[in-house]
Amino acid sequence: MAKVRVYELAKEFGVESKVVMAKLQELGEFVRSASSTIEAPVVRKLTDALQQGNGGGKPAPARKAAPARPAAPSPAQAARPAAGRAGAALRAG
Repeated sequence: MAKVRVYELAKEFGVESKVVMAKLQELGEFVRSASSTIEAPVVRKLTDALQQGNGGGKPAPARKAAPARPAAPSPAQAARPAAGRAGAALRAG
C-alpha cells in the first residue's frame, strides 16, 4: 500500500478530515493538514482505532447530503431560442 492522504481516508470512512486528524494525534502520529500523507502501518492502526471507536454501540457519523443540482435543460428546451430583447424587437417591428 502506498502513502495515503488524510482527506482520502476521511472520505473512505465517511467522516470529516478533522476527525481523522484528531484520531491520528490521539495515536501519537503527527499530521500537519488533511493533505498530509501517512504510511500503510499508520493507516492500519488508524483503521483499527476507528473501528473500535464505532463498535461501542455508537453509529457512524452521518454524511452530509450534497446540495441539489439544478436539472439540465431537455434537448427541446436547449434548442429553443431565449425570448429576450431580440424577440421583443422582432414583435414590435
